[in-house]
Amino acid sequence: MNCRELPLTLWVLIFVSTAESCTSRPHITVVEGEPFYLKYCSCSPAHEIETITKSWYKSSGSQERVELNPRSSSRIALHGCVLEFWPVELNDTGSYSFQMENYTQKWKLNVIRRNKHSCFTERQVTSKTVEVKKSLQITCENSYYQTLVNSTSLYKNCKKLLENNNNPTIKKNAELEDQGYYSCVHFLHHNGKLFNITKTFNITVVEDHSNIVPVLLGPKLNHVAVELGKDVRLNCSALLNEEDVVYWMFGEENGSDPNIHEEKEIRIMTSEGKWHASKVLRIENIGENNLNVLYNCTVASTGGTDTKSFILVRKDMADIPGHVFTRGMIIAVLILVAVVCLVTVCVIYRVDLVLFYRHLMRRDETLTDGKTYDAFVSYLKECRPENGEEHTFAVEILPRVLEKHFGYKLCIFERDVVPGGAVVDEIHSLIEKSRRLIIVLSKSYMSNEVRYELESGLHEALVERKIKIILIEFTPVTDFTFLPQSLKLLKSHRVLKWKADKSLSYNSRFWKNLLYLMPAKTAKPGRDESEVLPVLSES
Repeated sequence: MNCRELPLTLWVLIFVSTAESCTSRPHITVVEGEPFYLKYCSCSPAHEIETITKSWYKSSGSQERVELNPRSSSRIALHGCVLEFWPVELNDTGSYSFQMENYTQKWKLNVIRRNKHSCFTERQVTSKTVEVKKSLQITCENSYYQTLVNSTSLYKNCKKLLENNNNPTIKKNAELEDQGYYSCVHFLHHNGKLFNITKTFNITVVEDHSNIVPVLLGPKLNHVAVELGKDVRLNCSALLNEEDVVYWMFGEENGSDPNIHEEKEIRIMTSEGKWHASKVLRIENIGENNLNVLYNCTVASTGGTDTKSFILVRKDMADIPGHVFTRGMIIAVLILVAVVCLVTVCVIYRVDLVLFYRHLMRRDETLTDGKTYDAFVSYLKECRPENGEEHTFAVEILPRVLEKHFGYKLCIFERDVVPGGAVVDEIHSLIEKSRRLIIVLSKSYMSNEVRYELESGLHEALVERKIKIILIEFTPVTDFTFLPQSLKLLKSHRVLKWKADKSLSYNSRFWKNLLYLMPAKTAKPGRDESEVLPVLSES
C-alpha cells in the first residue's frame, strides 16, 4: 500500500456487534449471557423452502453428536439456516454443525465468563491505533438484531457518553485524550426479557509521525583504505521520507570517469512507515586520480540537505613478521579448539547445566503467571490389566516424584476433577490453569476420554501460546499417526522415553530431562522419600 493512502485507512473505527451476514469463522469466542447466532453461509432464498430438510447438531468432548431442536433448550431458537441462543451460556461450549442435503458447515464455539466487575470482558476487546488529527469515527450499529434493538448506548471507560434509539455516533479528529476503552451496548427485548449485546474497542492514539528530518547514517567523514587496481563499493544509507532523494557528487574536471558507476537506489519501508534508502557508488580499477578525492553523498528534502563524504587513501601494505603470523595462527587454532570443546560439552550436558543454573540462581517462573498447576497429566483413564502399569505410572509415580520430591503441583483427572460436574468445562478450565500438559503415550492412548484434553492442550499451545506440551512414551510406540498433525507445528515436541530399568533413580536421565522441560521452580527435595522408585516392566 502506498504510504499516501495510509491516512485513509488508519481512519474509521466502526463498532458493530456482528457485521457478518453469516458466520464464516470456524473458531468463535463469545461472552456468556448475551444473544448470539450461527448462520450457514451458503444459504440462499431457494434454500428457505420448508420442504428442504435442515438440521443442526452439537457435540462436546466425548459426547456423541446430538441433533438440536426447540425442545433441546428454551434458550435455543431455530430459523432454517440460523441457530439463535437467547442467551448463550457456558454449557453451550462445543462443536456445532449445520446440514442441509449435501451441504455442511461446522463451527467450534467457546463461551467465556463475563467480567462482573467491568462493563466489558477483557478477552473480547479489539485494539485499534489512530494517529493524532486523523479521522476517528465510532458508529454503534447491529445489522442482525437491528429490528429488535430498543436503545443503544456508547460508553468510554464504562462511563456513558451517548444514548440513542438509533445508532450513537462519534465523528471527529483524534486527540490524545480520546484514548480509552469504548463499548457499544445494544439493549433489546425478546419474549418479554431484556438482553444486551456489547462490543468493545481499545483505542490508542499516537503522535503524528507523518514527516521526519532526513538523515544520513554513519560518520560524516569516512577514510577508506584501498589498493590500486582493485575495486571498491561506497555505500550511502539514509533514513528519509518518500519524496526525499539521495544522490552522489564527485569532481569531474577532466570529464566523466568511466570507472565510476552509481548503482540503482534501494528503498525499504520501515515498521514506522518511513523509508530506509541505500545507494552505492562503485569505483573499478582504482588509480592515483581516485585517491584523496571527496566523494559526497547527499540526501535532499524540502527541509534542507545532509551530506557525508568518503576519501580513498592508499592501504598500508607492510608485511606481518613471520614469527608474529605463526604465533597468531597457533593462538587462533587453540582458541578455536577450546571453543569447539566448550560448545560440545554444553550440548552434551545442556540439561545438567540448565538444572544447575536454576538451582544456583533459585529461579522460580511460577510466581507471577497466575497459574494454579505446574502440569496437567493426560493419560489413558481405562484401568485394564493390560494398561495397569501405565495407570500406576500416571497417578502414583509421577505425583510421587514431581510433587513430593521436587515440589511441583500436578493436576490429575481422578484426583482433582470433582465428580458430577461438567467434565469438559472442568478439564478445559484446569488445562488453562496449568503451565505444562504432560501426555503419557501408549498404544491405546487416543481414546474418547483423552481426545478433548489433547485438543484443548494443542489449542492453548498453538493459538493461545499459554502452555507447553511434554510427551512421555511409557510403552514403545512405533506409529504416531494417531496423534493430531497440528502437534508437528509446535517448536518442540520432544518425546521422553520411560525405561523401567534405567529411570528408577531420581538422578536418572529421564527425570533430569523431565525437570528440564518443566517450569523452573524452587523446592526442597523430600527427605523421607526413597531415592529408588518401584519397579515397572517395559511391556
